[in-house]
Amino acid sequence: MPIEEVCDSVSAEDDAKKGPDVPFLLEERVKEKVPWKEVLKKKVGKKCSCSSARVKALLIDSIPIIKWLPRYQFKDWIIGDAMSGLIVGILLVPQSIAYSLLAEQDPIYGLYTSFFASIIYTLLGTSRHISVGIFGVLCLLVGQVVDRELTLAGYPSDTNQTTLGNVDNSTGPICDRSCYAIMVAATLTFTAGVYQVLMGLLQVGFVSVYLSDSLLSGFATGASLTILTSQIKYLLGLHLPRVQGWGSLIKTWISLFKNLGHTNLCDLITSVLCLLVLVPTKELNDRFKAKLKAPIPFELFVVIAATLASHFGQFEETYGSNVAGNIPTGFMPPQLPNWSLIPNIAVDAFSIAIVGFAITVSLSEMFAKKHGYMVDPNQEMYAIGFCNIIPSFFRCFTTSAALTKTLVKESTGCQTQISGLVTALALLLVLLVIAPAFYSLQKCVLAVIIVVNLRGALRKFGDIPQMWRVNRLDAIIWLITMATSALVNTELGLLVGVLVSAFCVLGRTQSAQVRQLGQAGDRELFEDLASYKGLQSQAEVAVFRYEAPIYYANQALFKKSLYRNVGLDPLKEKARRRKLDKQRNQKQEGEDQKQEMDVSTNVYLLQHNSLHKLVIDCSPVLFLDTAGVNALKEVCKDYKELGVNVLLARCNTSVIDSLRRGGYYDPKKGIKDIQFHTLSDAVSYAKSLKSQNGDCDTVV
Repeated sequence: MPIEEVCDSVSAEDDAKKGPDVPFLLEERVKEKVPWKEVLKKKVGKKCSCSSARVKALLIDSIPIIKWLPRYQFKDWIIGDAMSGLIVGILLVPQSIAYSLLAEQDPIYGLYTSFFASIIYTLLGTSRHISVGIFGVLCLLVGQVVDRELTLAGYPSDTNQTTLGNVDNSTGPICDRSCYAIMVAATLTFTAGVYQVLMGLLQVGFVSVYLSDSLLSGFATGASLTILTSQIKYLLGLHLPRVQGWGSLIKTWISLFKNLGHTNLCDLITSVLCLLVLVPTKELNDRFKAKLKAPIPFELFVVIAATLASHFGQFEETYGSNVAGNIPTGFMPPQLPNWSLIPNIAVDAFSIAIVGFAITVSLSEMFAKKHGYMVDPNQEMYAIGFCNIIPSFFRCFTTSAALTKTLVKESTGCQTQISGLVTALALLLVLLVIAPAFYSLQKCVLAVIIVVNLRGALRKFGDIPQMWRVNRLDAIIWLITMATSALVNTELGLLVGVLVSAFCVLGRTQSAQVRQLGQAGDRELFEDLASYKGLQSQAEVAVFRYEAPIYYANQALFKKSLYRNVGLDPLKEKARRRKLDKQRNQKQEGEDQKQEMDVSTNVYLLQHNSLHKLVIDCSPVLFLDTAGVNALKEVCKDYKELGVNVLLARCNTSVIDSLRRGGYYDPKKGIKDIQFHTLSDAVSYAKSLKSQNGDCDTVV
């Protein structure tokens, strides 16, 4: 016998002795199991330890200004901070008065709110740029609750007269409508602040990541439509009660059309003139903001001009125009919240707390990323919480970060929150000296300021085609959230947006499909055969990938998709065999029955004679739950009965642990605990296995 043949014979015998190829294995690290009691004890000890260093660190973390103020670069930063703070303060004067109208409050309370929020956030906030104060969406939510509680207490709507209601006020004597309105708003603000501080204590700042940009944008746009609708009555000079309940936007428009005949011509003309001035001047500010060192405060100019015109023209006495009324100077004594109101407004306060926190954190993170520093979401929760709790004792309503004023701060040279102190000083000057001068300011002018500031949110409608082209799911979330917030209920819109976002994520896991993979030449690269050209499938080995986690909600879809792509459903095949067995038992034909049994057992080989091994690429499978493990066990068992080896490749450590804990690996049943770190290893191993038609050793 030639030497070559002897060598070949010996090599073949050696290969037969070796058996299947042994894949490359990584040695796993042994994880030390620490008892949960010890872990808990360590964490509690770390949190509750008391030392001078611990107290100092806790104080610095709780009051960030202690950390950054000693490092303040006075010469480099003070001019930018002073300029930005002064400009924002000038802009806040008319806006604070205007948004008080939206929150069903007297103008002085809007000034109080902006003043206290600017000081407290300077002490507690971690963002250098955001401006915390009055925000339109929150004012709308506060105004809806205040109007509802005023109605329940028996106060007439849309009037600030001293009519008494049936109010049991434990904090003092029975007060008029204005007094009770701010009491409701302050109690609501206090409760929302408590929620936010509690969420900070529970370290749930991470929840902001679940509120996507499309969700928040849709919610803000829907709320902006509601705000716009609520201000039309002031533009027309109509005295209409605020509509409560679902569908308030549609009901309000119906009421407006029914009462158009009662329009106050003086208010209408004033509104049109103010719009003709503010809309183009705002556009000029936006267009030339790169060239302007600071935006021109046209709103303040319009307010001053309108106040003078109303005062000397006696619009209130002559034409019956609704004016801001008396705005006192100084500060009122603090008062406690009305504790008896908390059960009525607890649910509303929670939604307001979530919206305020989400807006503040999203803006602070956006500007921190832009300027290269870090913010602490949990500390932001504390900061905005105390911006609501402390001012609530001084007759203030809910605050959060506001995008428009934040952009103004950034564009005018803001470096730190010292600008917030400058803003507070500007507002203090108004509160102590200038506030009474706005007595004759028409409310329609304030409504115009609110409407003009809605331009940014309303422009989002023009972005819908672009959103649809970029990501249809995000566009759907935006549309549903916007429509629900505007047409149904503002708070419900936020909840619906969160639920739709969650269902979209779940839907993506359920719409995932099993893809058959092919190899790119001799490279260790396997990709979808349907997506790329030039890929080669493996002889006798089929490689598939499932691009989603496998858990209780999609495990049935995973099996269905896998069976469909493989081209063989084991359950249908077994049902067909049972049917043939039943027919054999009925016929009871001795030798013919034996021949038919042979045919039924080999029917799979006759139809699928090229497939004997199945490799599943598990790299996209992030996790498995119990249902997912059981689904893989069923797939392995079902295909094993048909003579097909099933191998799992590229499993991450979490999936491997789940498979082990779930009893997937069972050497007694021929399922060995072998991991394949590459698809090439799995394919090579599969090719080295003997092709069988029946029971076989299934290796995973």
